Amino acid sequence: MTSRDVARVAGVSQATVSLVLGDKWRGRVSERTVAVVRAAAGELDYRPNLAARSLRLGATRTALLVVPALTHEYFARVYAGAAKVADEHGFGVVLYPSPAGIGPARDPFGSARTAIDGVIASSMAADALAAFGDGGLPLVMLDSDPGVPGGPPTVNLAVADGMRQVARHLLGLGHRRIAHIAADVDTWTFRVRTEAVAAELAAAEVPAAPRHAAALNVAAARDAAVRALSAPGPRPTALLCDDDILAAGACKGARALGLRVPDDVSVSGFDDLSLATALDPELTTVRLPAESIGEHGMSALLALLAGRPAPPVELPLTLLPRASTAPAVA
Repeated sequence: MTSRDVARVAGVSQATVSLVLGDKWRGRVSERTVAVVRAAAGELDYRPNLAARSLRLGATRTALLVVPALTHEYFARVYAGAAKVADEHGFGVVLYPSPAGIGPARDPFGSARTAIDGVIASSMAADALAAFGDGGLPLVMLDSDPGVPGGPPTVNLAVADGMRQVARHLLGLGHRRIAHIAADVDTWTFRVRTEAVAAELAAAEVPAAPRHAAALNVAAARDAAVRALSAPGPRPTALLCDDDILAAGACKGARALGLRVPDDVSVSGFDDLSLATALDPELTTVRLPAESIGEHGMSALLALLAGRPAPPVELPLTLLPRASTAPAVA
């Protein structure tokens, strides 16, 4: 299929098809016509020849999404959102898990400047992207510190508010002995979670939550939960976890000590991964709009490439109370 076929089906000129599929239609083609052209292209399964267009424009129409790992469901959902917006604008997205995790990411192309048009980085530190930033590539940061002076545009989740919602939920159930099973990962998002928990408990004038750090896996979280529940003094009535994977490990740790969730100890997570409803009891957690953060990230990168401003974005989070939390026991 060619652009001529799309023009014929849509009842418009080839020039109009080029404007729409090249994302240059604003102010020149009506939104109704844009919808008709896109529908015709979809009906014919037409894809522009991006290689030829790249030669003409000196651009690859490709974005690189850098993530710490491929083993976490959250990043797959971020990619899906970014790829959706990219496809609507004739772009592709290459997913790149940094070999160093959250550490400095290597340029996978040798010279990224010649292979991609811009970078979206999820849950990475800005200085970890030096290999890309030094080449002058447009950069958008997702789930990253928004307060870096002169830093790249950010698209963030309201992480602090999400943790406050969890803490208030547990406090509302009467919990006053809360332990924090914290991710042993030094990134902005996890530092914010720790700060939010501490501030919320202090505001409620209840004892600070002992922090038990664990790597982001079930086994480490199980061990951290056992330590928290076996520590000297009154046993915690709730385990507030930084992540659903940590919460799954916390549930295993409680059971290893003969405790029932939530009868003897409540457990909360964060992320609303698929496993949150696979656990029994189902996990109280916070839903992250992962697809939406990917969509906003790609939109911000497109704005940079078009020379438009990309103001910071913060997306709200939603608490999902489920059966893993219940009123505190004495």
